[in-house]
Amino acid sequence: MLTGLKSYLLCLSAAVVALDQFSKWKVEQSMRLYERIEVIPGFFQLAHVTNDGIAFGLFPSGGSFVGTAILATLGLLALGVVTFYFLQTPDEQKLLLTALALVLGGAIGNLTDRLMRGEVTDFFDAYIGQHHWPTFNVADSAISVGIVLLAIETLRTRGDQPSDSVDERVASGA
Repeated sequence: MLTGLKSYLLCLSAAVVALDQFSKWKVEQSMRLYERIEVIPGFFQLAHVTNDGIAFGLFPSGGSFVGTAILATLGLLALGVVTFYFLQTPDEQKLLLTALALVLGGAIGNLTDRLMRGEVTDFFDAYIGQHHWPTFNVADSAISVGIVLLAIETLRTRGDQPSDSVDERVASGA
């Protein structure tokens, strides 16, 4: 069930987890909470913040054990679904497998934080003027890239499917 390609892509997932955890550790060690370091003026800064909700701070747990447990459980369930899908996907679908591997790595990275500390460390802060994208981390980036690749794969394979248009049915006599 685990082919060479899938083993390689699981190494990609592990690399995402390692880079995510290392970068969060480095930020936590070198920056005070809420400290900001401007990198590209007017566009990008490092900002040490924490997030006890899910993506982009949605559905915050408020630091409660129950809220954190619910979010961790949902994260574990999602991780299980993505893992199952990854293992069932044929090797020929390389883009889909790559997308799933990125989502797996990102999900494990953020779930590790949630289980260990009850919150996730974020630090990439992109903005233009006063308009900020929600602060994010390496795991969020991997998940986002994975989702974009999933969308591309879905659109690409949908375009490969035969159409069941009215014109074709009329032409075939159906």
